[in-house]
Amino acid sequence: MGVHFGISVLFVVCLLGLSANAKDFTITAPPGSDITSLLLKTFNEACQFPTKSSVLIPKGEYKLRQIEMMGPCKAPIRITLQGTVKADGNVNGNDFWVAFRRINGFKLNGGGVFDGEGNAAWRANNCHKMALTQCKKLPISIRFDFVTDAKIRGITSMDSKNFHINVLGARNMTLEEITIIAPEESPNTDGIHVGRSVGVQIINSNIKTGDDCISIGDGTRDLLVERVTCGPGHGISIGSLGLYVKEEDVTGIRVVNCTLINTDNGVRIKTWPSAACSTTASGIHFENIILKNVTNPILIDQEYCPWNRCNKNKPSTIKLVDISFKHIRGTSGNKDAVKLLCSKGFPCKNVEIGDINIQYTGADGPATFQCSNVSPTLMGTQVPKACSSPVTKLPGQ
Repeated sequence: MGVHFGISVLFVVCLLGLSANAKDFTITAPPGSDITSLLLKTFNEACQFPTKSSVLIPKGEYKLRQIEMMGPCKAPIRITLQGTVKADGNVNGNDFWVAFRRINGFKLNGGGVFDGEGNAAWRANNCHKMALTQCKKLPISIRFDFVTDAKIRGITSMDSKNFHINVLGARNMTLEEITIIAPEESPNTDGIHVGRSVGVQIINSNIKTGDDCISIGDGTRDLLVERVTCGPGHGISIGSLGLYVKEEDVTGIRVVNCTLINTDNGVRIKTWPSAACSTTASGIHFENIILKNVTNPILIDQEYCPWNRCNKNKPSTIKLVDISFKHIRGTSGNKDAVKLLCSKGFPCKNVEIGDINIQYTGADGPATFQCSNVSPTLMGTQVPKACSSPVTKLPGQ
């Protein structure tokens, strides 16, 4: 009996000790107040705590100016947003609103809302009038830069001025039950953009916005997109790739069990002609996709050149290898149900199409399947009937 009692007491003491070592911080401020300075101070204190810590932003509506929460922290840290934080409506030239940087073991949850107040910024957006490198800088709502072992769950981003969420340099990061809301006409409001990251998962999320629901940039590896509902928006996109000189390869992308509703595109890969680099995008797989009135449901576009700001006579130098579209079904909003428009300089290789059933009932129907510079491998049934396209070879190839 004495031995068992001693062990039990020791176990309870250990649990109490572990619990005592954790530290909870709470933002205490009246609703409607500006919590920027208080949140930064509280985060820095929590970040320097030697064991796990958490920061709570309680229910209520608060003002929040530009803020950068920078690690490394001494232990894992969690921010629980239960309320709503609102940006100001000014277009101030900053490139971000809220940034989490260089934090290991980071969690963000709580069911709260980041309101970017983007309406004035959308009117100021001039990227359709000039080069992307010269157009007016607008802030991304939430940046996750070089975070590792992170879990972002149950938050909402609404009315961002630019991208809602940008993930750069992440390792082992999950975004789950994310809600993104912006009007269909809001420009450049990509839902979640991922670049130069490894092991990111985007799952069980709902995205309604004015640009790509999910955009996948250069240097992305081992990305899973699963059970995402997209629409309105521009679909789920790899790219655009090839705009900048020092881009990195993309590999290991899986988009599965997703639904697209009334989107301008479905699942697509887009690369620039006259590309500034020569990289490879490989191991990209789209599977079990449901389409509801989607324009351009399946698209490879290696002549992507918005607003005609490039030289289409120079073929894209981005190589596309090991691409598959399988078990994709539903309805198309236009006649062009499947378009595989590959580069004549570097034709697509190892493209597989399997069990496609896309219906179009417009007066100019039926749906079509177009190919250029690709000879896809066909498996199962194809509706519309698959193309048969010779591959263009340039001299010396």
